[in-house]
Amino acid sequence: MPYIQDYFITLNQISKMINKRLLIKTLLSHTDENSFYDKKQRLNLSNKIGKTKFIKHVCALSNSNPENNSYIVVGVEDESNKIIGVDFYDDSKIQNLVNAYLVNPPKIQYENIGFPKLQKHKVIGLVTIQPTAAITTLNKNAWKYSKGTAFYRRGSNSMPTTTSFEIRNTNKYLVESLEKMASNNIELTLDGVFDFLNSHKAEFKPQYKVFKEQFVICWAGKKNTTGDKTYYSRVDIELINEQVRLYYSFLDQVSIEYNSSTFIVTEYIKLGINEDHKYYPLEKKSIHFKDNGKYNMVTDLLFDPPDYDRKILYQIFNDNNIILKKLKSNVTLTSIEQKNLKKFPTTYFICALNGFTTAKSKLTESKSYLKALEDKSAYILYKESIRVLRKVKGL
Repeated sequence: MPYIQDYFITLNQISKMINKRLLIKTLLSHTDENSFYDKKQRLNLSNKIGKTKFIKHVCALSNSNPENNSYIVVGVEDESNKIIGVDFYDDSKIQNLVNAYLVNPPKIQYENIGFPKLQKHKVIGLVTIQPTAAITTLNKNAWKYSKGTAFYRRGSNSMPTTTSFEIRNTNKYLVESLEKMASNNIELTLDGVFDFLNSHKAEFKPQYKVFKEQFVICWAGKKNTTGDKTYYSRVDIELINEQVRLYYSFLDQVSIEYNSSTFIVTEYIKLGINEDHKYYPLEKKSIHFKDNGKYNMVTDLLFDPPDYDRKILYQIFNDNNIILKKLKSNVTLTSIEQKNLKKFPTTYFICALNGFTTAKSKLTESKSYLKALEDKSAYILYKESIRVLRKVKGL
């Protein structure tokens, strides 16, 4: 069944037209980790321990900030505060993760924030945890923590407790002050537009569109036409007012449509075995801008996984397992295996879609070996395959 995610952002709530890049700079320069702010070099949501650690911090920040937003900044070195970046992360099911682990889960949002000095495919992740008055606790056992455990912040630490705890003071006025310092303005918006236009080559045709006289979206991509349809690859899309990167993909094809109040991006993925490949619609993201300074973003999953001949898939799966075993043992691949390695992540991905229960774990297991290869094309395919699996199968 398709899922729909609907994010409502208003000038009086989380957004207040906050320039998220400036907010991150403000957090890094004015405060150390504390009861309303944490920073991480990266998140690991691929295993239960990594998920539990993330949930612990979300729970602690929520419980310690019942009247104001709290934040986790991802892609920053802990000691030096150096901005190193992380890969673009699709947040399509991160709220589902929080809901699955917590009683009284807060609403959270993961946003990808571009920084000019980072590589094109790198961003800083910003997790915003919205305030809720109810105490948040674990709704099941997770790693070393038992059901019913709550967490709270003591300085920069997230502390577990199974008893009541007292919040001696809230951060409401301090956080409001920091958010006000990061408010967007015309100069920041214009700078953002010029930064975007200047950072993309002419062949990607960078352009912008103003919606409702206040929202600016910039996008760029390599244009290609198939029949009467126009698609873009290597697409980069950014909501300039908040410096939020809405979409980035090195490989996939997307179509872009817009009118005076709506911007729509539909993503397609190319799938197939042997030489038979087709484009399949994956997801549609619609941003609706309102006259009153509000906008909402709706995401629809469109993907209907294709079925393939089981005998052929068994052969491909077994061939992939042999390649993985050789990679792990540092054994030289045959010429045919070298050729198959180039589509290795995609074919594992297809097997995962067609009921091969260990295909996803095998694909995940291959990460470090693909990353170590001199030719990074298989590793890029790996990251794209994991990204789409996250959308389709969950975190």
